[in-house]
Amino acid sequence: MKYLLFRLLPALAIIIAFSGRALAGDDGKIQLVITGGHETDPRDHGRPVILIGNALGVTPDVFREAFRHVKPAPAGEQPDPEQVRRNKAALLKMLGPYRVTNELLDQVSTYYRYRPGSGTLWPTTPAVAFVTLTNGMLASIVIAQPGSGYCSPPKLSVPGHPEISLTPTLAFGRDVNSNGSLVSVTVGNAEPLDAH
Repeated sequence: MKYLLFRLLPALAIIIAFSGRALAGDDGKIQLVITGGHETDPRDHGRPVILIGNALGVTPDVFREAFRHVKPAPAGEQPDPEQVRRNKAALLKMLGPYRVTNELLDQVSTYYRYRPGSGTLWPTTPAVAFVTLTNGMLASIVIAQPGSGYCSPPKLSVPGHPEISLTPTLAFGRDVNSNGSLVSVTVGNAEPLDAH
């Protein structure tokens, strides 16, 4: 189990524990409301480039530059096979030096493929987190399920306590099952004390 300590008040520290077990129903715990977190960069026209790039092992800017050489089919039209071949060749020419293979490109592209405006998203797993209040004060936060598929920081709130400000931190990587996951929560402007 991994812990992060945050300085709130001189006599109060928050412990954020990463645990795989669900804590619903535990006495004294309130489940956070977690919304949003799927907003894409306006430059990317709905593509979750931060997720795609990290899954390929490149930065979002490297993927953006590679995709700049792709000519997508007009909206609502299927690209012809020759266009698909040219687009893939353009991507691999730019991404090959970063050890992106044709197989990896196909896997990641298929996983994150979706149609903007269709009301659906790429695969996502919602994060689940709980807080404990003691005498009206925030005593602890537990991330029970870090989730995946977040490409922007979601909004976190404690039901009935709008005065509590929480800031999430996401982590990205090559494993699509944890790419875009919630890994820590900062309370207000809390300063991290220690991490193990």
